[in-house]
Amino acid sequence: METVTPVLGTGFFTLAWLLVAVPAASAAVLLLVGRAGDRWGHLLGTLAPIASFAIGLCYFVQLLGRDEASRSVSVPLYDWISSGSWNIRVGLQLDQLSIVFVLLITGVGSLIHVYSIGYMAHDPRRRRFFGFLNLFVAAMLLLVLADNYLVLFVGWEGVGLASYLLIGFWQERPSAATAAKKAFVVNRVGDLGMSLAIMLMLAAFSSSSFTDVNEGIAGVSPTLATTLGLLLLLGACGKSAQVPLQSWLLDAMEGPTPVSALIHAATMVTAGVYLVVRSHAIFTAAPAASVAVVVVGTVTLLFGAYIGCSKDDIKKVLAGSTMSQIGYMMLAAGIGPVGYAFAIFHLVTHGFFKANMFLGAGSVMHAMDDDVDMRHYGALARALPITFVTFAAGYLAIIGFPFFAGFYSKDHIIEAAFHASPVAGVCALVGAGVTAFYMTRLMLMTFAGRKRWREGVHPHESPLVMAIPLIILGAASVVGGLLLNGWITGWLNPAVAGEAETEGLVHVTPVGIVTMVVVLAGVGVGFLFFGPQKAIADVQPATRSPFVRAGRRDLYGDAFNEAVFMRPGLRMTNDLLRFDGAVVDGVADGTGTVIHGFSSRLRRVQNGFVRSYALTMTAGAAVVGAIILLGRLG
Repeated sequence: METVTPVLGTGFFTLAWLLVAVPAASAAVLLLVGRAGDRWGHLLGTLAPIASFAIGLCYFVQLLGRDEASRSVSVPLYDWISSGSWNIRVGLQLDQLSIVFVLLITGVGSLIHVYSIGYMAHDPRRRRFFGFLNLFVAAMLLLVLADNYLVLFVGWEGVGLASYLLIGFWQERPSAATAAKKAFVVNRVGDLGMSLAIMLMLAAFSSSSFTDVNEGIAGVSPTLATTLGLLLLLGACGKSAQVPLQSWLLDAMEGPTPVSALIHAATMVTAGVYLVVRSHAIFTAAPAASVAVVVVGTVTLLFGAYIGCSKDDIKKVLAGSTMSQIGYMMLAAGIGPVGYAFAIFHLVTHGFFKANMFLGAGSVMHAMDDDVDMRHYGALARALPITFVTFAAGYLAIIGFPFFAGFYSKDHIIEAAFHASPVAGVCALVGAGVTAFYMTRLMLMTFAGRKRWREGVHPHESPLVMAIPLIILGAASVVGGLLLNGWITGWLNPAVAGEAETEGLVHVTPVGIVTMVVVLAGVGVGFLFFGPQKAIADVQPATRSPFVRAGRRDLYGDAFNEAVFMRPGLRMTNDLLRFDGAVVDGVADGTGTVIHGFSSRLRRVQNGFVRSYALTMTAGAAVVGAIILLGRLG
């Protein structure tokens, strides 16, 4: 299936820039207005993504009413760079893929903003927080709406800036400041891949627009196509926290919980998946790069699941699960035309249940005086009934319980993985079982068993402004997959040159049956080790197996980076500094010393006496005359 060529937008479509401009303008107001906006800043900040969601919904309805060939709409805004053969414009592209992301970003983002009104109610810098949230949403909208890679890169960097500001929002905490810097630095590695890929596009196609790249990629060498694919994959690994650039994600939990929900559900970590799917023509032309995407996704889904089993911090368990679930999406995207739509399907359902669970974790923390250690929880189901029911919906969705959201989206990926590669299929199946185990562990440690609350803690349900988003996202976790199953693949296939096909309400296939058995086994093992009757230590035992230690240390990702990159880099920097001091500075200082000494002696000739100057001129004339005479005699 060929990708549909965009048609020129007219009428209402010419105002598509409002999708980005509204939250961007709100962010500017909130960050520049000063303390005068403290009373109403959170309200303006919440209205901005809601307004963008309403605009996006209108565009979605308009696209629904069009025939398939005209659902991709180009909205040129202005010329940006005109030099030689380059003519790069700032433009937007509204199609089936971008509008799904618009609705996810603004819809889930709006609920997170509403939740933040209550969660950040007592923070003295709440207005600034909402300004950063708006900036995050605006940058992500620009990223998914751009019609070329260079404009996409502007949004890409905006997302990186916003994540730095939000992860380190409580910068007075050293851990938060360090986590923000870590996220920023690690993502710069991925951004290097993106930058080089865009440079190659400009050199090869004299353009970075999706249309020109898609049309021209068939005419380039396999080596160039593979190089482009691998560089884009490097960029995707940074933003989506995939191996080997995954180390920043768990530390990013230092930011306020709504930030975690926004990063993990609707913005930053989904950007890499979007990039790979949007670049489908490149990866189709570069099978080796597609295989690399499959390998990265498969390894990451197992890494994330392993880490999720080992953490006691409720947010870090969910962060490990995000790594794993994004790994499933990357695996699907690497499979090719059969998997592109499945990757986005799971991305959307994941946005529902992961935002639900992160906000639910924030509700638990709100009730437990900001304690994140699940060993200090237990028996919270009765104390927090709304949080428990909505979180349970997210739990059933992520493990793929029948008729919940993940049952449709993730199981499609597992089946497609088996058709593409038995090894990838088995790994995806194992990941599903491990997911069921660690999420059951989280549920039981948090909501079941005996009370392990610290002294002075009195759990209470969150206020209504925080509970309503939980209820909406919980409902989406239940019915989201059911409503989208079958429809979303047909909707997305034309935009991504996909060939995905979905089955009925129940996967009555051998792979579907085996998947359900493995999931139930994971739940059973979770109950076996962490059931309500099991004793859970308030502190971690002093002796732990090396497997547990590895998981608690994030599979030594930081240790590897320190040993392979940081310390050799530090040594190289110190060596360069010594070389600069001894050689570069030595040459510069030595040259200056020689010139200074020579000029000091030369200036003695300039003594101000006329007789000296006359003698010098006479001597000079005699020398010149002697030279002329000798020349004639010779």
